[in-house]
Amino acid sequence: MENSLKIKITIANRVYPLTIKPSQEENIRKAAKKIESLIKNLEESYAVRDKQDVLAMCSLQYASKIENIIDSKDDINNEKKINHLLQMINDHMSLY
Repeated sequence: MENSLKIKITIANRVYPLTIKPSQEENIRKAAKKIESLIKNLEESYAVRDKQDVLAMCSLQYASKIENIIDSKDDINNEKKINHLLQMINDHMSLY
């Protein structure tokens, strides 16, 4: 990868070497920090013995957040479409 940066990210006590674009570094480090924080919170809140269980719970939480964002964007798009259709109906009805 041209103009790439090699970094190491630690998640759940494992080091992951990554080759990324320099512009991605800040977001990747922030994401790793959030994952580590969520792992710590989950371990403190639940009797979890296995890191894989914690990582699965962490993945589920983040995937759920993504789905909620997608749903809310769909709701916004649908609302815009409905408003547009209502406006078209109103425009058409005003002709009569």
